[in-house]
Amino acid sequence: MAVGTGLGGNCTGCVICSEENGCSTCQQRLFLFIRREGIRQYGKCVHDCPHGYFGVRGQEVNRCKKCGTTCESCFSQDFCIQCKRRFYLYKGKCLPTCPLGTAAQQSTRECQEECELGPWGSWSPCTHRGKTCGSAWGLETRVREAGHAEQEEAATCQVQSESRKCAIRRPCPGERSPSPKKGRRDRRPRKDRKMDRQLDVRPRRPQA
Repeated sequence: MAVGTGLGGNCTGCVICSEENGCSTCQQRLFLFIRREGIRQYGKCVHDCPHGYFGVRGQEVNRCKKCGTTCESCFSQDFCIQCKRRFYLYKGKCLPTCPLGTAAQQSTRECQEECELGPWGSWSPCTHRGKTCGSAWGLETRVREAGHAEQEEAATCQVQSESRKCAIRRPCPGERSPSPKKGRRDRRPRKDRKMDRQLDVRPRRPQA
């Protein structure tokens, strides 16, 4: 049962509440937040711990504990969500400088993993105006995506691509293949061709 009203007259959610120090024990599921004013401290029962604090559940009482000195807000003592000025957030830690292999993002005050691109992929089919058949010059393309980065980091990596010229020499369905070129005809007059045949006298073997 609550006793007294405490500072500010607020004993909401308290099991034990004194006029001098406020709440000292809270109802189940509530967190005890201790606010210090000079040499005095005042307890208050809250559903969620205020900014700069995180909740710890215990067997007897749930308490709000203050984040680390470099954390503006945190999920636990070892995992920061937002850092104070002049610090950068990297994997739950607040660091004065970003580690090697990361880049400092001034807008978010976070250390972002630099992109490590993987190997080039295979060349795409050769296309010309959206077709992969016919007889024309086209283009084939291949891309290079993020390597071993995590999903969120890979989303920020810019995919590289390159294209090169290629030849298409495959008939499309329903089209006939171009017929081979016929040899040139002998366009000399018929009289000259007949004379060549008459002069084509091959030597005979001597009889034994």
